[in-house]
Amino acid sequence: MRITVKQQVLLAPATILVLLILLLAFMQYTYWDLSAKRREAKAIGTTFVALAEADMAARRLHLLLRSMQHTGMASPEDMALVSDLYERLFDAIGRLKPFGVLKNSGQISHLLALAEELNPADSPRIEETAESFARFRTELSAISNINQINSNRLRLDHEQDITQLVERTAIVSMSVLILAIVSGLLIAGYFSRRILNRVQSLSRNAVRIADGKLELPPAPDHIRDELDTLAISINRMTKRLIRVVGTEKLLEGAEEERRRIAMDLHDQTLSDLSTILRGLQSLSTETADKTVLAKTEKLEAELERAIANLRDIMNNLHPQTLDILGLGAAIEAHLEQDCCSDNLPEYHLYIDPQVSHLNLDQLKQLALYRIAIEAIQNVIKHAMASRYEVNLEVREETFILSVEDNGKGIPDRDSRDSGRGLNNIRERAKAITAEVSWKSSRFSSGTRFELTLHT
Repeated sequence: MRITVKQQVLLAPATILVLLILLLAFMQYTYWDLSAKRREAKAIGTTFVALAEADMAARRLHLLLRSMQHTGMASPEDMALVSDLYERLFDAIGRLKPFGVLKNSGQISHLLALAEELNPADSPRIEETAESFARFRTELSAISNINQINSNRLRLDHEQDITQLVERTAIVSMSVLILAIVSGLLIAGYFSRRILNRVQSLSRNAVRIADGKLELPPAPDHIRDELDTLAISINRMTKRLIRVVGTEKLLEGAEEERRRIAMDLHDQTLSDLSTILRGLQSLSTETADKTVLAKTEKLEAELERAIANLRDIMNNLHPQTLDILGLGAAIEAHLEQDCCSDNLPEYHLYIDPQVSHLNLDQLKQLALYRIAIEAIQNVIKHAMASRYEVNLEVREETFILSVEDNGKGIPDRDSRDSGRGLNNIRERAKAITAEVSWKSSRFSSGTRFELTLHT
């Protein structure tokens, strides 16, 4: 089961929250049970008052009806009083609340039927009136007894329930709170220690990589959360960094070997050829034979051409201008020496004055020089351009090298990816952690090559 770091962090408070919600639900249920008993007590109280009012109205109504039946006369005031007492009696019975055994016994309905028999509008006889009132009061008394019994029982139960409720609520609340705190601490301690150990392991691996100890850190077998994803990312990053460092070391070794070869050519081969040239020149001054003199001059010209070619080879192997004057001057010297012929496209060179203040090591300068020369040669060989611009700029501590032409442009991505020279540019740029891109030129046609290096 995969649990994210966010879920692991939130698991402890979520557990505490769930337990507290369960505690609140228990307390709500307990309060609901108590509320039901309170409603029953309220119904008993309402019924008690209604029974008392009904009994009082029934007594007065009975006495008044008997008096009117004995005298045989009834004044309008007496008739209004009889009607008012009956309405009070009927209203009091209507306010009776069924509770307990009264809900399904039908006693309240029976009492209501008996009250309807007492209606003075029916003009019952004295015997029927007395009998009806007797049955009514008997039923009223029975309901009153039930009401009193339930009232006493409910009062005792209420006192016991309050005591039990306080004890039970206190015990359950303390138990749930203790369980919530302990569970939260255990879950938080387990996951925090687990996360902390893994973060510390990732931090140690990152520190080792930053210190240059390129040991491949272990990667998890399967991804459980974001930390495993981070561990795999660090593992992949280290692999790529090892490859980049290997490439950098390889290029550094290659450049060092080219520099050594250039020095050997300068110290040995060029020196020997210069000695031979001086010998030929000395021979030319000593001989008077025109045939020998012509051959000697021809050999001198060929030897001078060979020495010039050797100097070009030495400069390509390791440009001395780069070591002496820096990157901008080396690129400028190459353009002036090799790119100024009439059959070659016109160029414009711009060098930002801040370039000379950049703190670039020898490997980066060599890589940038090789990339610039390769980009220029691509324009000359493949772009079919009549003009190109070479710019070396510094923008907010970022070095930017761009070569932009007005040629035919790169036709498609496949040709760009398959070129050996372009692949060499990418590899050299990767070795110095630079970024390269090719896009449309600001001219009407052509390509813009751009390299960015954060210094």
